[in-house]
Amino acid sequence: MNDTITDRCEAKGLRMTGQRRTIAAVLEEADDHPDVEELYTRAAARDPGISIATVYRTVKLFEEAGILDKLEFGDGRARYEDAEREHHDHLIDLQSGEVIEFVDPDIEALQERIAQKLGYTLKGHKLELYGVPLKKN
Repeated sequence: MNDTITDRCEAKGLRMTGQRRTIAAVLEEADDHPDVEELYTRAAARDPGISIATVYRTVKLFEEAGILDKLEFGDGRARYEDAEREHHDHLIDLQSGEVIEFVDPDIEALQERIAQKLGYTLKGHKLELYGVPLKKN
């Protein structure tokens, strides 16, 4: 991915206010899966004038424009990530809520084989695994 969230917003004709640019920058720098409250905390640290309502409206706008993906892992919190990130799957730690990204070539190949076996060409997928850490002896 060579362009930024801001670049993609502008290419789609979205009006980019200073606050939207701040929120976009926070999202570009995120290496986790922040929810709106976390995005607000990070954005307000840069611009105290940003309201949580502005963050809610902005992530909704970015999501509707196909710039952000909304992720729901069953914990009642919608989280967000750049829609143009490299493909990856998620493992969610049910105890801590941590979201671990991973790519496994065996899983990718298996999904392709399953789709072909069922008579389909796979065009995409989302895989979420939910687990608890193994207890150490």
